[in-house]
This record gives sequence, C-alpha cells and structure tokens, in this order.
Amino acid sequence: MGEPVPVDVVAFDPVLEAGTKSTLFACAELAPAAPGREPRVVVMTVDRVGRPELDVLRTVRDAPSRPDVVLVAGELEPEGALHAIAAGARGLLRRREADAAALARAVLAASRGDCTLPPDLLDRLLERPGGHGATAAAGPAGDRRPAPGLSERERSVLRLVADGHETNEIAKQLCYSPRTVTTVVHDITQRFRLRNRAHAVAYALRVGLL
Repeated sequence: MGEPVPVDVVAFDPVLEAGTKSTLFACAELAPAAPGREPRVVVMTVDRVGRPELDVLRTVRDAPSRPDVVLVAGELEPEGALHAIAAGARGLLRRREADAAALARAVLAASRGDCTLPPDLLDRLLERPGGHGATAAAGPAGDRRPAPGLSERERSVLRLVADGHETNEIAKQLCYSPRTVTTVVHDITQRFRLRNRAHAVAYALRVGLL
C-alpha cells in the first residue's frame, strides 16, 4: 500500500466537520493533510447545494494545488448536482448514504481522477426533459451551435464514469483496453472543450447527449 491520500474537510457546521473527519479517517488509505501540506482531496459537507455552497466549492477548487472535491449534501437534487459538477466537484454523495465505506470509495475515486454520482440521481438526470437527443446547446464558452452527438461507445463509457468506475473497471465491463477508455474520455473532453471527466458528465447530461 502506498502513502495515504491527504484529505481536508470543509463544513459550515463544526459538528458536521467533526463527524465527517471521524467517518473519513477510519479508512487507512486516507489521512488528514499535514500542516503545510496541500490536500489532494477536499471533502465538503453541506446541508444543501445553493449559491454560497457553490462559491465555496469554486474557492476550494481554485487553490494552488487544485484539490479534487467530494461534496456531501443533506439534500441533493438534479439541478444542484449539475451545478456542483460544473463548479468542479468530482464526487457527490447524500449525507444519509455517506457511511465510512461509501465516503472512502468516493474520495479514493476522486484522487484517481474519477467521479461518483448516486445511481438513482444519475437516472433522474437522464430522465429530465430534454435529456435525450438534444441537437443544440450552449457550449462551455457560452456559444450556441449544433452539438455533435456521442457515439454509443462514448455514452457507455460516460455512464460508467458517472457511476464512479475506474478506467480498468470500465475497460473490463465494456471489453475494451484501458487505453481505449482513456482515449474515449480524452476525445470527449477535447471535442467539447471540457476540463475533466466530471465536467464531461455534467455537460453531456445538461445538453442531452446522454
């Protein structure tokens, strides 16, 4: 086993912060970021996803070390989830589902560059009006133009990315090589000028490509 992933916790409520740390550091693969050392992942615990919470999320992401963020929310609806992912969250969890194992999985996935969404939330996002077959949308830079669709292979890969699967797991499930999976994700992010895997999932859902 390598060095534990350095993690920090941000919460508006000190009781929530203490509880999150107690749950989080029960996992031997995670450790509090040492003084003077930047965290690789920040777990942010909130009651809801609103403007103040999104502002804090962006501030955390804009730190020099650009830590990945796992957002644990008391309430998590599709609209808030999309805004959180677009703001840079790598993983989303509901507080009632964030036991030690689930929280550790989400943090470790974020540290590897993968993102995690509750499966039922992903289903709700896919069922939203306009969630299938949209032909035009505003791009990341705000320009409006026809949006090329995703191939079935690209959709399959993005769905598994959204479920929090690692590259090797996706490759095994879809019978592709890990390099093919990496190339598919890279092609999507480059085509739509996206920042990372989490942004790719959020963008594809928002414009109806998934």
